[in-house]
Amino acid sequence: MEIGIIQALMLGLLAFIAGLDLFNGLTHMHRPVVLGPLVGLILGDLQTGILVGGTLELVWMGLAPLAGAQPPNVIIGTIVGATFAITTGVSAEVAVGIAVPFAVAVQMGITLLFSAMSPMMSKCDVMAAEGNTRGIELVNYFALSVLGTFYFLCAFLPIYFGAEHAGAFVEALPKNLIDGLGVAGGIMPAVGFAILMKIMMKNIYIPYFILGFVAAAWLELPILAIACAALAMALIDFMKKNEPATVKKEEIEDGI
Repeated sequence: MEIGIIQALMLGLLAFIAGLDLFNGLTHMHRPVVLGPLVGLILGDLQTGILVGGTLELVWMGLAPLAGAQPPNVIIGTIVGATFAITTGVSAEVAVGIAVPFAVAVQMGITLLFSAMSPMMSKCDVMAAEGNTRGIELVNYFALSVLGTFYFLCAFLPIYFGAEHAGAFVEALPKNLIDGLGVAGGIMPAVGFAILMKIMMKNIYIPYFILGFVAAAWLELPILAIACAALAMALIDFMKKNEPATVKKEEIEDGI
């Protein structure tokens, strides 16, 4: 599949908007589960976009940028990975193996960009001391413009100039390498879940994790059934925590 200049520009604009959304936190547009289908709509293959976006969401669901700590970039990884899968016809797992190196490269680029822009902070301190709010606004607009342009170029350049060679590139790769990328891509969601569990896992949650593992591995229940059971447990726990206050209030009203 060949990508025209209009589609490449639309993907670059998508990266521009999602890049600003990532650091402003206005919506969840920057998440792979949203970006993947949008890439699919632009390129005319919604199903592949959903599959790649959902797979990459499992990989990066526990990662978020915190100040100077930048994880592998979810935006460029998703856009390039989904585009590669759609244009070449490879599986979502192989697309993950392609997306991760781009995500890591942009991660380093974002860190370098932030370092280059850091002197602007001292200038903003001077403007704040002088009460120059307009100057601070202009600095923020300038920084957002630079960031958005960086995302635009990181998406547009490899897609427009590399998409036409992607098919030949995949055909030239050894089958063992393609299979290896598929295996690596299949492992990455497990790594993503492990990172997420490391962040949120507490000792009180271990029994619930064991129950979920038993339900999925041995009872072979569908994911929706396990999710409903987990929701019921969460509601029971929530009601129990609020029960003493409710009982005490009823006792006071009854004059006990």
